[in-house]
Amino acid sequence: MNTLRNKVQLIGNLGNDPEIITLDSGKKLAKFNIATNESYKNAAGEKITETQWHQIVAWNKTAEIIEKYVQKGKEIMIEGKLTTRSYENKEGEKKYITEVVCNEMLMLGGK
Repeated sequence: MNTLRNKVQLIGNLGNDPEIITLDSGKKLAKFNIATNESYKNAAGEKITETQWHQIVAWNKTAEIIEKYVQKGKEIMIEGKLTTRSYENKEGEKKYITEVVCNEMLMLGGK
């Protein structure tokens, strides 16, 4: 490995319709969550499925495609990078959020 990269690939289903924001500059932003599932058998032989939720943001052309074609429940594959940012809430507390900034998206499943 010549260089290490910040790269994330996820396949999952949207938990809600994407939130589309058009900024004053005209740029579009899509925000949504996807769920990924992992299954395994526990010591008793029972199948256990764990769901993880991932916050995704997409900009510009990718956001426009998401706005037109992606809705709650759709299965998609995304590729992007992990980012962490901080903000202050109304009470003045510092909060941190980790998101995947999507730079490529592939629609899976039917239609």
